[in-house]
Amino acid sequence: MDSGRGLLDLIIRQIPGYSDARRIRLCKEFDREEQFTKLSGEDIVRILGAPRREFPWTMDALRIQAEKDDRAARLRGIQWTSYAESTYPPLLRELYDPPVALFYRGALPDPEKPLAAVVGTRRPSGYAAAQAFDIARTLGRQDISVVSGLALGIDAMAHRGNLAGGGKTLAVLGSGPDMVFPATNRGIARAILENGGALISEYPPGTAPEKWRFPARNRIISALARGVLVVEAPASSGALITARFALEQGRDLWVASAGVASPLGEGCRALAGDGAQVIRGAEDILAEWGIEISGENMDSIFSGGPALASSLARSLDIRL
Repeated sequence: MDSGRGLLDLIIRQIPGYSDARRIRLCKEFDREEQFTKLSGEDIVRILGAPRREFPWTMDALRIQAEKDDRAARLRGIQWTSYAESTYPPLLRELYDPPVALFYRGALPDPEKPLAAVVGTRRPSGYAAAQAFDIARTLGRQDISVVSGLALGIDAMAHRGNLAGGGKTLAVLGSGPDMVFPATNRGIARAILENGGALISEYPPGTAPEKWRFPARNRIISALARGVLVVEAPASSGALITARFALEQGRDLWVASAGVASPLGEGCRALAGDGAQVIRGAEDILAEWGIEISGENMDSIFSGGPALASSLARSLDIRL
């Protein structure tokens, strides 16, 4: 973080009653903590307009909380960046409501390399789980990292596959970056950090996972990626929220052939009916992006058929 800004952006993200889109205006307008903390609540209202509802707050209270968040991050080996910093992922700036601050463990992605988001149901069929693993593994072998949400099922298989292929996979959390949920995926989280990836969150350390935070984090998953693959999704799947964000953000959107064929794939079939491209393997994504794939990296566990795919899913201990 730039020394001149100090805790400014952590203070701004605390201001209640406003959207991130409005808070970003303050990040752009002010570049010194000392300058900003002289403002009153009335000054903020003059700049941003009246909040949606009134909250009792003082600038001193906001700064105290910002200090706590910064101290907690340092104690836990967590870094943070903000919209105003050069280290902030550039694709996130394209969001209508980008997070003011981003907390992370590990290394943020190289902005010069494309990311692929791979998402889907927490209770996948074996065939879809194997396809998620296979596609993510092949992308990793081509030095393309996968971003997902570290949930059970498709997310976990995508992270595992990308790690198996040497990728630096990224997990966007609906909690603080120190609060891995579900706990059964802590091993994957460790492997992500050990292999050069990152655990990313818009929430500070100590923030517990809450249901409402997961749909919000999906906008970050899609925004970080050049394209989003929905592997398998029932009609009510949260992965469809990510797909909607991808379309709003102008990202590529694909659905996996296993998901389209699956009894659990109502959401995938709906997306395909609306024009999303159906893909069978990573080579379809790479071709879309104009990236050549070498022959030795084309071997596919998925090509063995549904029986082999289901066997793979069982061997990796996913929940079906």
